[in-house]
Amino acid sequence: MGKVILVTGPARSGKSEWAEILAMQSEKQVVYIATATQNSADAEWNQRIAQHQKRRLEDWVTLEVPIELSATLADAQPNICLLVDSLGTWVANLLSQEDAIWENTVAELLETVDLVAADMIFVAEETGWGVVPAYPVGRNFRDRLGSLIRQLATVCEAVYLVTGGHVLNLSVLGSPLPPKS
Repeated sequence: MGKVILVTGPARSGKSEWAEILAMQSEKQVVYIATATQNSADAEWNQRIAQHQKRRLEDWVTLEVPIELSATLADAQPNICLLVDSLGTWVANLLSQEDAIWENTVAELLETVDLVAADMIFVAEETGWGVVPAYPVGRNFRDRLGSLIRQLATVCEAVYLVTGGHVLNLSVLGSPLPPKS
């Protein structure tokens, strides 16, 4: 297994920028795995994607992977650094999956992460720090993403929280909870 890092935090906190810095510091070829795709009906969404694209170095390879994340990770060569941005968008792309299928999807992802020899940096949004969403789909998204972040963090060498433009290494500052049974 390569080095696995998780960068999490709220919207517009700098988490993607920190993940990009970590990817550059790896001194490996970076493969940027974008889980978001352009939407011709949403100019503001496309602008957000463009902001991310502008920060990428010219020699980085970009793959758009809205769904097949495990298969893409499994194909990675050991001498590269994969930067997955973001798990929140990936979860949103798969919200229509029934719970049992979703649990299998997460299990497959975690098994794949254990087997991949490449370094991996995952970016994930923190949700659930405020009001409980009023609609079932919002609660489902929040719960699935929160659970995925917790499970992934158990196999990470480092977990960073980026908030207010500051980076906290939770692996150094905190103690992990026991795995959920």
